[in-house]
Amino acid sequence: MSAAELLTSMNCTSGQIGQIKQKVPPATLKTIVLATIVTLCITVISGVCSKALSSSHPIFIGDNQVNEEKIAYVSPLQNEIINRENFVQRISKKYPAKCITYPAYGIAHIKLTKYINQKPVKINIVEIDKSANSALNIKPEIAGTKLSSRAQIRTIAQKNNSIVAVNAGYFKPQTGVPLGALVIDKQVLTGPIYNRVGIGIIEENNQTRFVMDKVVMNITIHSNKSILKADNINQPRMLSTYTIIYTPQWGNTSPMAPKYGKVAAVSNGKIIAMSANQITIPKDGFVISAPAKILDKLALERNITYDIRINETFKNADHIIGAGPYLVKDGEVFVDVNEQKLSSITGKNPRSAVGYNDKNELIIVTIDGREENSVGVTLTQLAHIMKGLGCTYAMNFDGGGSSVIYVNGKITNSPAQTGGISISNALTVYETTQPSQT
Repeated sequence: MSAAELLTSMNCTSGQIGQIKQKVPPATLKTIVLATIVTLCITVISGVCSKALSSSHPIFIGDNQVNEEKIAYVSPLQNEIINRENFVQRISKKYPAKCITYPAYGIAHIKLTKYINQKPVKINIVEIDKSANSALNIKPEIAGTKLSSRAQIRTIAQKNNSIVAVNAGYFKPQTGVPLGALVIDKQVLTGPIYNRVGIGIIEENNQTRFVMDKVVMNITIHSNKSILKADNINQPRMLSTYTIIYTPQWGNTSPMAPKYGKVAAVSNGKIIAMSANQITIPKDGFVISAPAKILDKLALERNITYDIRINETFKNADHIIGAGPYLVKDGEVFVDVNEQKLSSITGKNPRSAVGYNDKNELIIVTIDGREENSVGVTLTQLAHIMKGLGCTYAMNFDGGGSSVIYVNGKITNSPAQTGGISISNALTVYETTQPSQT
């Protein structure tokens, strides 16, 4: 643009321009024109910058301006579909050239052989990302309708048409009663032993998250006159002095009373029967097994109930499975066998484990052992495997002959007994509704 055009754009008439030319020397006029050009350039640039700042920083928008930018809306279903694609890509990258199948959206099953100290170890891995399939449910199941029952994993898996099932907590071989904490649908079925570690599954706001900690339960028996501490619920007796509660989930009858003890049936808030032998557990009540002097006093009281409080980590947990020991804690290998009284299982064995990563994805592992083409692993070796898979927290499940995994209708590891031995409980994964195929 010429100097004359710039001046014209400033609304100067030809007469005014002439007056300027007459009054101002040529050199000075040239300086004024250059200054005017610079001023106009600064004005134009300032306007452009101001508009850019207004777009990126709302603080620069004037009172009468409207930000017309539109943010693209992604529906939950669209987001889930994106997560499915990302899940497959992530798994393919994590396990290159491995045998990978996808039995359902958000579930990957990987089979591989790892060599540890030049010895082969056959591993089954299941990774689960619920953000890729909101129809997935993850919860424990018991073998039967009562705690004192056992079944092969296929039978347990078929109770809810599971896509994946893996053996979970320890149990008493003679009866099948879980040895350790077990909570299903917020109902406490069994209490912890030795404060062993457990995994908690929490359902909140249509999302699932996992927690892991030692399970601690404070159990109290209340009446109109007293408060009594109980030591456990639905667990085999460990000391004759313990006070233990037995509910209908235990079975039809209670265990025998301890030495110098009694069992008392409670219904409608009062003791209706007492014995030193087995006693029927009321369907609408419970049985207290305790030293005789405690129950003799309680027999005169009314409004007898019990209350269970679980430590803060599991406060909102829908499901809890206790087992142990820890394998990974805060992203580091952590195997506390002595504290959890599990030093007898440290050798090379078939193993089952569960953990989760910082993206809240569940990772289930079984390892075959005691055979030539898979020698098994120690707990420390298992811990390193779980950490290597990205777990920030992981724990050991029951192993040995119990270690078995079921995927998409088949047993996919090689347990010593065909189909796996009869077990007490399992962690299952199933769909409640069919996810969108879009």
